[in-house]
Amino acid sequence: MRAVIPYKQENAKSRLAPVLTLKEREQFVELMLRDVVCSLREAGVKDIDILATSEYSSLFDLDVNFVIDPADLNESINKYLERLDQPVLIIMADLPLARPEQVKEIISSEEDVVIVPGKGGGTNVLFIKGPAGFHVRYYGMSFRNHCTIAKDMNCSLKIYDSFLLSTDIDEPHDIVEILLHGRGLSFGYVQKKFELESGRARVKLTSLH
Repeated sequence: MRAVIPYKQENAKSRLAPVLTLKEREQFVELMLRDVVCSLREAGVKDIDILATSEYSSLFDLDVNFVIDPADLNESINKYLERLDQPVLIIMADLPLARPEQVKEIISSEEDVVIVPGKGGGTNVLFIKGPAGFHVRYYGMSFRNHCTIAKDMNCSLKIYDSFLLSTDIDEPHDIVEILLHGRGLSFGYVQKKFELESGRARVKLTSLH
């Protein structure tokens, strides 16, 4: 069994630009990736591939395999899947709230395909026992896309509902969830830059600088 994490650092997380500079965003996405790798390791996943658009020397200390492919997300993952003959866990790099126990539950599922939906119809984690012939279709309502693909292939399907795994970090208000529920490197990073402001409505993010 392998895990693969798609990763791109260039112009990372542009929707966080109101609260983080480009350099800060690039640092932040690397720390989130490291948190995801750590959770996979703690879950017992030994073979981890980083599917990256280019080489990143700052990541060479990670004990992972790098697959370099400048193609877009769908094309690069589908090419990757074509070469696999073992179960694979596709997990996004912006899921710093992922927990090892959740990873263990997903990869030990009896179903052929396990999908963790993201906010707004996305797919945050996808576990495929038999990747041969399976193709991904991210962007838009990818959750529905992957459910349909699994059913068309007559695969048994499980929807794994998890608040922590559904929380991908894209918008400034998502950082609130790291401060509330996070740990690890990404938590330490945002803790130095932001604090939470509690009011009568939702908790707000306030910059420390």
